[in-house]
Amino acid sequence: MLVNLKTVLSLAEAGGFAIPAFNVYNMETVMGAVKAAEELRAPVILQVYPRLMKEEAGYYLSPVVVAAARKATVPVCFHLDHGPSELETTRALRWGATGIMLDGSTLPFDENIALTRRVVDTCAYLDVQVEGELGHIGTTSDREQDEFTRPEDAKVFFERTGVSCLAVAVGTAHGRYKKPPKLDIDRIKAIREATGGAALVLHGGSGVPDEEIKKGVAAGIRKMNFATDICYAFLDACKEELERPDRAIAIDNFMKRPIEAVKAFCMTRIKLVGADGKVK
Repeated sequence: MLVNLKTVLSLAEAGGFAIPAFNVYNMETVMGAVKAAEELRAPVILQVYPRLMKEEAGYYLSPVVVAAARKATVPVCFHLDHGPSELETTRALRWGATGIMLDGSTLPFDENIALTRRVVDTCAYLDVQVEGELGHIGTTSDREQDEFTRPEDAKVFFERTGVSCLAVAVGTAHGRYKKPPKLDIDRIKAIREATGGAALVLHGGSGVPDEEIKKGVAAGIRKMNFATDICYAFLDACKEELERPDRAIAIDNFMKRPIEAVKAFCMTRIKLVGADGKVK
């Protein structure tokens, strides 16, 4: 069932777990993620990177996500990931998104608040909630990370923007890590306390040690993002299929193994964040 961001976040908060948010790029990754969610009876978020919304791919992919979510027997939110401007957020809304991330983390503090608030107000007309970002979450190729999110800033950000959840910089990055990261668990707890128990989001989940993720969820992470490892699960399965002497030529048959690989990966993450079995 297609639901909004508030619905899945409420489930996570009530149950003390995190919603796994899987970045999807084509029909096959959508199928793998939804199959995993249904088998494990878990609420999930399917999210699309802003590049796809800015280019024509988003126009074709969005109906696939919406159709899969509506057909699913578990709650599925269709979310824009890291929308940098109102161009991407507006297109995502027009194409059926039920959750929006406005990433103004590279802007000065007040400008980030102003842009995020404007998007929150627009999305409210459609009963769509917004994720913000405070403290820029960079990539694993960056020479150094930006300053971590400060609890006192997070409090002001929540009060002035009205976001439903907040991505925070606490030790992760996007991409494949050269060495496993260690989360600042005390900072997560402090942000939760300063914001009155607001839902926090951890980006860059691919490659974070399982125990660190469990600690993060226990400290207040309510949305956990996975993207890089989905790409590897899919592409590695494609490579293996290409190397098979009896490989399928018809693309629909060829894609069966990659779909199952994505499903298998998503199932491990659903269990890790405690979302399995949360839907009757």
